[in-house]
Amino acid sequence: MIKGRDDSAELERMMNDPELVLRTMDAAGIARIGVINYVSPTLMGFTERVNPWVAELARHAPERMIPFGGVDPEAAGDQVDRLVELGVRAIKLHPPHQEVAANAYREGSTRLDEIYARAEELGVPIMVHTGTSVFPGARNVYADPIVLDDVGVDFPELHVIMAHLGRPLWADTSFFLLRRHPNFWGDVSGIPPKGLIQYFPRLVDVADKLLWGTDWPGPMVPGMKKNLDTFLALDLPKDVQVKLLQDNADRLFGPAPPLGP
Repeated sequence: MIKGRDDSAELERMMNDPELVLRTMDAAGIARIGVINYVSPTLMGFTERVNPWVAELARHAPERMIPFGGVDPEAAGDQVDRLVELGVRAIKLHPPHQEVAANAYREGSTRLDEIYARAEELGVPIMVHTGTSVFPGARNVYADPIVLDDVGVDFPELHVIMAHLGRPLWADTSFFLLRRHPNFWGDVSGIPPKGLIQYFPRLVDVADKLLWGTDWPGPMVPGMKKNLDTFLALDLPKDVQVKLLQDNADRLFGPAPPLGP
């Protein structure tokens, strides 16, 4: 069971029932999701087994589920090839939970440069967790997104998604990186929608580079539909809302299917 959640039993069913995932999406008015996992065997207990699992779940509806897999930062870049062969379409790194800086390759302590180079060559986006984590044992010294500036300089064609826009400490840094690097994107998940504009006041200036997300079923995320409804109630231009909700993801991953009949 998933501790601390009233819906833990249903969530566990969803892990092995893609049809239940799709019904949940339909009820929330969501056309497409990223099914996101990463490798963190020491801190989180997440092994490389997450990769075939997430690929298989998404295979049942590839037009509606985008599988994100994980890599071992100390292993070779051919991991990317194996993920692509599985059907994984993007990679998730979580520096605070993997206990490694995203630019650690510059000190020769990881093989992330090989991973970035191969992902860049194959056109596989890399999502990087930015911002603090309160999970016991998380290393928040690796949470500052500024280290991604090195990645943007060294791998300028790599698509980098900054998950959570550095919340709660590094909104300005995230904004700077979005403006500096043409292939950087920002994911607004994990930021309560009602506080999004206060946290990221120049959102409209980089609206072409932001991706909607909820971080559900993460802690304190009430649900996909409630987050979506709260976001739609914000005082944002309609075209900005559409960019975050659909257009930008369509540019990065290809068009999503229409929702409903």
